[in-house]
Amino acid sequence: MNPPALTELWEQRWSECPPFAHWLRGQYPDRWVRFHSLPGSKRYADNESEYGIVLDRHYTVLSELDPGAVLLVVTSEWTEGPPTTPQMWPRRSEVAPSAWHWQTLLEDPEEEPEYRAYTQLYAETIAWQPGAIDVLLRAVADDELANVILAPTDLRWLYHPYDGGADVILPSRKQRDALKAQHRDWLSQESSRL
Repeated sequence: MNPPALTELWEQRWSECPPFAHWLRGQYPDRWVRFHSLPGSKRYADNESEYGIVLDRHYTVLSELDPGAVLLVVTSEWTEGPPTTPQMWPRRSEVAPSAWHWQTLLEDPEEEPEYRAYTQLYAETIAWQPGAIDVLLRAVADDELANVILAPTDLRWLYHPYDGGADVILPSRKQRDALKAQHRDWLSQESSRL
């Protein structure tokens, strides 16, 4: 996979939304479900036992989604201009050092130039197995990394882990409902489903 091929595939599968992970649930609400990563909707792990729960929940859902042999990992950094340096979030390059630059996006082109932040998207494929992305998931859980998207290489579903859980966008409402039913205890109790 290379940047042009990934861009073309994204535009075929997810044309209603650029690859801003935090926009996905708003663009695909009928196929979206959010799972919380700790009991009682607790946001952050305080000890290794709780980190174990966080990782177990992520890997349980990802395994049920069945990414196949290879998982696509998209990570982000923010810069003050279109060039990819200097980085504002250097943790991304520590967690995903072999990722290649995919594209640069400007979230709000109407923003005053001095306040603009450019999103630098990086992608890599890794051999999938539970445990393969522990460092990345822990960095997300600790709010050291944001705007992460995990997907199979055909992009048939999208998994956006965040500090507190994960948003999953499935190919259909039926598939969303089936996955949601399997993990009712991990859902938000709020009417907003957040």
